[in-house]
Parts: sequence; structure tokens; C-alpha cells
Amino acid sequence: MAGTLLVIIACLFWGLDTLIRYPLVERGIHPITIVFYEHMVLVAIFSLGLIPAIKRIGELKLADVFSFFIIGGIGSAIATVAFTESFQYLNPSLVILLQKLQPIVAIILAAIVLKEEIQKQFIIWAAVCLIGGLLVSSPDIERFYHLMRSNFGAVTSDAAVKGYGLVAISIVGWGATTVFGKRLSMVGFEPKSIMAGRFLSGLLVLIPFVQWNRSLILPSGEDYLRILIMVIISGALAMWFYYQGLKRLSAKTTAIAEMFFPFFAIIFNWIFLGKQLSEVQLVGGGILIFGSLVIQLKKY
Repeated sequence: MAGTLLVIIACLFWGLDTLIRYPLVERGIHPITIVFYEHMVLVAIFSLGLIPAIKRIGELKLADVFSFFIIGGIGSAIATVAFTESFQYLNPSLVILLQKLQPIVAIILAAIVLKEEIQKQFIIWAAVCLIGGLLVSSPDIERFYHLMRSNFGAVTSDAAVKGYGLVAISIVGWGATTVFGKRLSMVGFEPKSIMAGRFLSGLLVLIPFVQWNRSLILPSGEDYLRILIMVIISGALAMWFYYQGLKRLSAKTTAIAEMFFPFFAIIFNWIFLGKQLSEVQLVGGGILIFGSLVIQLKKY
């Protein structure tokens, strides 16, 4: 029971992330700036984890460097920027629900990279997830359909199309992080070293894209504090509670407890941000979460 409660607390903290991240975007702060400051704080927090990795730097193979680039540069930096920027175009609750497609991406990539076998049942439940995803996105899909019939050229410039493109980047990026993070653990890297290397490589990838001018100066001194609180709550504290719970639970029980994350996020966004979902979207979200849960429980 204690382990389940710890994972649920982690999900509660993850659910709070949007309550800070979304207003920062609404205030006009560029997503790259937000994620850059996030990584600065995370590198400072996990800096001790770099020591074992530095000791092994002479042993690093090209495949290891590439793996750190994927989990850091792609998964931690680019995917998080895409996730943050998608809030400008889509309901944040919709963005979070669509992230439950990550297991599908991770399993497909695991088959390619780690040569893990894909079972037939996975295809069935992946289809269930996709149906849920289509229902979640149904209002925009209907609008796209009418837009294509009236003015096909306008579709590519539509804000929601940009939003879904950004969501797709975040899903693929974080799905790839799961696979290449597992590869690093398989060759002997400790979790702390992987986390530290992830955030450091993410920070290094972000540096060329940061505008080294007044864009790094946030509108208010309180915004620096908001980012710090967001990183501590949804980053450091959430991960601490999650891994404490993970040590006490089976993978199946953990997967079930993780379903509280979208539940908390939708409630918080609905109450505090006024971001509601329709009945069809809620049903689609339920189908998507259920399909994703089955895939994780059965380990397809």
C-alpha cells in the first residue's frame, strides 16, 4: 500500500506541472527559455550523478554517446520544448492524454533498436489506443475535414495542426528516451548517471537555440521562482516519490498507479485553468488510457 501511495503522490506532483507551465507560456515566455532554465536546475540537482559517468568517459563507445544524445538532446530537450510549445495551440489536457501513445512508440522502437519481439496482441491494443486518440482529437479532426473541403491550403497553417505536430514530436522523443535509456542501463550505467547525463546533454543541445539577449530575462522575478518550483515539484520530488514507490511495487502495480497522472492533470486543468474536455473526448481518453495500461501490464 505504501508503494502505491508513493507513486500516486508522484502522479499528483506531475499533474501540478501544467498549472505552472501553461501560465508561463501564456505570459509569452518562449518554450525554449522555459526548458533551458529547467535543465539548468536539473543539472545542478543531479550533478553528483555525473561523477560516475565522468569516470567512465574514456570507456564510452560511439553507441553510448548516441544514446545519451537521444535521451538528452532529443528526449529531454527537443521533446520537452515541443510539449511546452504545444500548449499554445491545444488544450493541455488533450496534450497530456495523447502522451499515453508513448508505449506504442517505445515498443516499436525497442523492436528496431533492441531487437525485442512484437507480439500480435500488441497490434490489437495499439489499435485500441489509436481509436482512443482519434476520439480525444475528434473535434479537431472534424474541423480539419471541413477545412480541407473548403480550403485545403489553410490546413497546413492551422494552429491545431502545428499543435498536433509538436505533440507527435514529444511522443516520439519521450518514447525513444525509454528505449535508449534501457540500452544504457543494459551496458552498465546507473540510473543516477543516466539521469544526470540526460539533463546535461539536453542542456548542451539547447544552448545553440537560446537567444542570448533579453529573451533570457523573464518578465517578472517571480517567473524564475515559478520555474524553480515547477522543476522541484514535478521534476525532483515527483521522481523521488516515483522511484521510492517503484522499489516497493511490481511493474504491473506501478503501471496501474501511473494512471492517476492523467486523472489528476485533467481535474487540475479543468478546475484551475478552465480547460474542459467534451464527453466524447473523455470517453476517448478512457479508451486510450485503458489500452495503454493493457500494453504496459502485459509487457507486449
